[in-house]
Amino acid sequence: MKLAFVGKGGSGKTTMASLFARRAAALGHPVMAIDADINQHLAAALGLDAEALYPVLGEHLADIKDYLRGANPLIPSAELMLKTTPPGPGSRLVGVAESNPLLDALFTEHDGIRFAATGGFVEDDLGVACYHSKVGAVELLLNHLVDASDEFVVVDMVAGAEAFASGMFTRFDHTFLVCEPTLRSVGVYKQYTGYAEDYDVPISVIGNKIDDADDVEFLRSHVGDALLGWCERSKYVKAAERGSVGPVAALEPANLAVIDAAREKAVAGGKDWAKFTRQAHDFHRKAALAWGNDRAGADLADQIVPDFVLGEHLLRAPAA
Repeated sequence: MKLAFVGKGGSGKTTMASLFARRAAALGHPVMAIDADINQHLAAALGLDAEALYPVLGEHLADIKDYLRGANPLIPSAELMLKTTPPGPGSRLVGVAESNPLLDALFTEHDGIRFAATGGFVEDDLGVACYHSKVGAVELLLNHLVDASDEFVVVDMVAGAEAFASGMFTRFDHTFLVCEPTLRSVGVYKQYTGYAEDYDVPISVIGNKIDDADDVEFLRSHVGDALLGWCERSKYVKAAERGSVGPVAALEPANLAVIDAAREKAVAGGKDWAKFTRQAHDFHRKAALAWGNDRAGADLADQIVPDFVLGEHLLRAPAA
């Protein structure tokens, strides 16, 4: 399952993403966790050394393109590959738990989780680069990643509605919007659902930083049945934010139950590979028409193979 965690900055989406990933891994599920936020905090939340230097996806976009295009005859060079480019016959597909040169080089293993970060701004980027060009590395990986319903790809997204700067918001089987009991936070929920309503994006709300029944009622009055559950203020989370990341099973039982409910919700929703493929094709056409064709000097929509539908069956078939 590909899962996005979104919300207003400071709402706790990184905390929820890390708890989800750690709980799933502790239960034996294969897990990938990707930090796609400009503020890179997921590594620390997962218990990794926040000061360590890890490979970052945004600095290896050319390598990612060259590996994933494989022997696809419609993509003769990495320069003709956009962040939206879908796979086709001959493309290299990747699995959550598989070993291959690309994932082995760019992902770090920690407590049963394969972790990677997009990477934040560096000095050379300031004033001249768009962060979404870095996030394109994540979008491209998601387009070529085949996952099963008992595997989890957890992506900590950019804050608020920034996710809609590309089609990446459609790359997920389920989106969890973390919402505080404030007008600003529910405003992000309403904005996000407003943008997503035409794209069949399943969204559930997880309330966070809940103090009392009034907080729950406030959220319910604004988000209705989208409210999956809520997490109360947590001594466990406070300790983790101070650098003491304990076993995820030590999370308060009521809060742990919400994390479990989110996992069960995602699995119950299932995977729709036909929709995933169709949306990938639609956004690639849009990107090609808007800017890709002019840059490439070719019609990149010709890279789409309509009947090449992504799915687990393709991992059992060798690349052409």
